[in-house]
Amino acid sequence: MSRFEGKSLKSLLNKRTILSFLIILILVPAVIAFGIVFLDDRKYYLISLLIILLTMIPFFLSFESRRPSARELAVLAAMCTVGVAGRGAFFMVPQFKPMVSVVIITGICFGAESGFLTGAMTAFVSNFFFGQGPWTPWQMFCCGIIGFLAGLIFGRRPLTKREHPFVIIFGGVSTLIIYGGLMNLSTLLSSVMTINLQTVISVYASGLPFDLVHAAATVFFLIIALKPLTEKLYRIKIKYGLL
Repeated sequence: MSRFEGKSLKSLLNKRTILSFLIILILVPAVIAFGIVFLDDRKYYLISLLIILLTMIPFFLSFESRRPSARELAVLAAMCTVGVAGRGAFFMVPQFKPMVSVVIITGICFGAESGFLTGAMTAFVSNFFFGQGPWTPWQMFCCGIIGFLAGLIFGRRPLTKREHPFVIIFGGVSTLIIYGGLMNLSTLLSSVMTINLQTVISVYASGLPFDLVHAAATVFFLIIALKPLTEKLYRIKIKYGLL
């Protein structure tokens, strides 16, 4: 590749990443806020659908000048199925779910945009079994942003063995702070009449044990599945030239 081509590719990548950031970090939260303020948190199916549509924009932009193949979509659908099935398999243990770890691995192997799409879709589809509600758009955003960040931080090249501990730490911290923090915020906005320091501390303190269990589950499943899953997904990616 020539120096000019390298600069062009880098420029396109930067523009695409910036656009993805704008959509994911501004438009998606704006849609959630719109649902809370103007729809009284009742039209959560509509908000979830809008989030899915917004999520698809950066995903399809990641293909630049070509359309995604059926194989590429099938792999992401399979990862979404694994996440949904994993969440269902551990329904007896509250918060101890492998869903976030699956989303992180997808983002690492197939890119930030794929990580966000898989996270959002996994949360949406799995809630048909666990119950849809005003919390669904929040869960979609939480899972999606973790998958997006995982792809952005670790997905530029094949993951090395020395990076595994950092991925595991990222999984635990992001589940605790991003997922737990945002879901506690959703509880605060939807359930608390008066928001002050006391109610904020109360909501976050009551949610902390569940958040710690969820973070521990993500760490546990990443320790078990990160190496074998990434190796298999990299082989599939290289063999078929995916994403």
